[in-house]
Amino acid sequence: MNPLPKSFYERDPALVARELLGKTLVRRLDRQTVSGKIVETEAYYGENDPASKAYKGRKTFNELMYLDVGKAFIYMVHGNWLLNIVAHPKGGVGAVLIRALEPIRGIEVMKKNRGVKDVYALTSGPGRLTKALNITKKQNGLDVTKAENEIAIFEAVAEEFEICTSHRIGVKRDLPKELRFYIKGNKFVSKRENLSID
Repeated sequence: MNPLPKSFYERDPALVARELLGKTLVRRLDRQTVSGKIVETEAYYGENDPASKAYKGRKTFNELMYLDVGKAFIYMVHGNWLLNIVAHPKGGVGAVLIRALEPIRGIEVMKKNRGVKDVYALTSGPGRLTKALNITKKQNGLDVTKAENEIAIFEAVAEEFEICTSHRIGVKRDLPKELRFYIKGNKFVSKRENLSID
């Protein structure tokens, strides 16, 4: 497998979020490697996006959203680390939240990290997947386009699936456009109700 190149992320965050579905996220731990298929994402923009971390302008904590694409942008919400990938056209602002994975490799490691036995509860949500993959602020700023890094995202075998969309989850104010994307029928998606097929 080849890692997705920087050029993949140098585009509209919504397009990147959609096309990340089906790709493989790999997490390298000290002695083990775990991985999963990306099955749910959300796109975020800059100062005109009320749900974005960049809504109130450039700050120290959100500076990555303004900088080079293909970097992990990790922050905490309600006690959970959330994994985003910086994505935007040149000179833009944005990131894609990785909301859910379908576990592929290292399932027993994920179960131990999460303290659960139910495979469908391992990575079906942004906080769950970071716990399962032991992702914390320590990985903030990592380049996910480098195959050897602790977190990397790779091309995957092409497969046919339908993509559903909805408004983003858990935001107080949202944009009119539906910016949440997920693979229809996948059991690892965090929430599946009230979605439209795209």
